[in-house]
Amino acid sequence: MTEKETYRIAIFGNLHRTELGHQISQLIDFFRDKNIVILMDEFMENYIRETLKMSFENVELISGDNFTANLALSIGGDGTFLNTAARIGDKNIPILGINTGRLGFLADIARNDVTEALKGIFENKFTIEKRSLLKVETLDGSRLDAPYALNDVALSKQDSSSMIIVNAKTHGELINSYQADGLIISTPTGSTAYSMSVGGPIVVPQARSFVISPVASHSLNVRPLIVPDDWVIELEVISRSNSYLISLDGRAKVMDQSTKLRIRKAEYDIKVLKPLNHTFFETLRNKLLWGVDKRN
Repeated sequence: MTEKETYRIAIFGNLHRTELGHQISQLIDFFRDKNIVILMDEFMENYIRETLKMSFENVELISGDNFTANLALSIGGDGTFLNTAARIGDKNIPILGINTGRLGFLADIARNDVTEALKGIFENKFTIEKRSLLKVETLDGSRLDAPYALNDVALSKQDSSSMIIVNAKTHGELINSYQADGLIISTPTGSTAYSMSVGGPIVVPQARSFVISPVASHSLNVRPLIVPDDWVIELEVISRSNSYLISLDGRAKVMDQSTKLRIRKAEYDIKVLKPLNHTFFETLRNKLLWGVDKRN
């Protein structure tokens, strides 16, 4: 970035996090006297002005998804990052995740490291990781308002204590009839989320693959399966309640069991911005305590 160049930064945040005010204060100090236009929606602007009693210079309000920026800041946890990614969509805007939560694989910049991370960005000291998404289509034409998922697509039983059966196919061949509480299709990014909690493998972000993981399988010999990300997976659900729940990055919708699904790799990626000293394996060591001896 040059001194004369105008830099456009979109800010998204979790307004329920008490730590948000501290992060906003840091950003206001850092952006002061810089040639920057700040983009935010009306809810964020009202919160900063009325609740935090702060204000940015050069603010441009955005409504919906019609905006352009050089960078997006996601202030919150991984859930906030997923919401930010949904807002960014196919705009090709890199996202920096600032963590005000607990674990944080996507939002992995600690609040005390924000200023240094931003300095590095303005000095072009960063890397961009391309993260693949899933796209869900219904075979009967039923509408999904947000058919993309950065982490995972999960199918589960709805209002019933009985298991569901999910018939998963690809290339016209049956992969398996999963008798379980649910089934997760995850990206490499989502491999450290819901999929990991049910025993799925951790997958590096650069791997060209998806993970199919059953939830509470009723057969002990059924295990998570890694498949190439250029496969198209078709899913059919059989449920005693005649319905099931689909969740895309936590956005849930009840579906009739007659609705079959087709899941494929999305036609665009989400770009995750990482400072030079932040790597996937460093995150695993810090967040999952890899290499830490807990015996003492």
